[in-house]
Amino acid sequence: MILLSFDIEEFDMPFEYGVDISFDEQLDVSQKGTETILELMKEHGIQATFYCTANFAMYRPQIIKAIVDGGHEIASHGWYHSNFETQHLAESKEKLESISGKKVQGYRMARMMPVPENEIAYAGYVYNSSINPTFLPGRYNKLSEPRTWFYREKVLQLPASVSPLVRFPLFWLSFHNLPLSWYYYFCNRTLRKDGYLNIYFHPWEFETIDKYNFPFYVVRNSGPKMKERLGQFVLWAKSKGYSFGTTSQFINSLKDTSPE
Repeated sequence: MILLSFDIEEFDMPFEYGVDISFDEQLDVSQKGTETILELMKEHGIQATFYCTANFAMYRPQIIKAIVDGGHEIASHGWYHSNFETQHLAESKEKLESISGKKVQGYRMARMMPVPENEIAYAGYVYNSSINPTFLPGRYNKLSEPRTWFYREKVLQLPASVSPLVRFPLFWLSFHNLPLSWYYYFCNRTLRKDGYLNIYFHPWEFETIDKYNFPFYVVRNSGPKMKERLGQFVLWAKSKGYSFGTTSQFINSLKDTSPE
């Protein structure tokens, strides 16, 4: 099973590159990108998981409704994208449940930063997808973490997928920069080894983002090209007989996920 997920947040990434952006523009970029994603999911008849910040959800509740109406899963991405306090774990869960009318089972920390799993358990989450078990200079050094799902503090940990052996990361950045044939190769190896693929993207990747002073490897194949590439990926996966589903659907399908 392929688990597509999208981190829906106020688009604050330009600040990392010295570009000022208003809050309204942050929301608009994420809204438009999410609408494109939802169109693509509907076109191909597949479901995904949307990790949303409570801050975005409060200002764009119509997008949360559209996600739910599309049969997708709502999970938590915290309260804010650039600020974290422990109480945000429970507060964001409660707010998202109030807005969506659905139970929120999963959490992903902004930017895949470390988060205390005992607090995630205390807040009532079933799973946590905040680990990228690879080495990426300046961002991740998680080679000591398990590569596939495991339990910690009675919470199911679902790392982002990396390839077997060399742990090549299969997240959004590699999707933008690898030739699709190479990306298919790594995904195929990972799916055959693990039985699932957990990959994530962002709505701003589906928008034209040249003006935000991002490096070339971030803007490459963004905007309309990103929608086209992800559509090609879905068609490739279906041609190989792979299915798509939400993270909760995958977790519920596991035969024995009870911590010892």
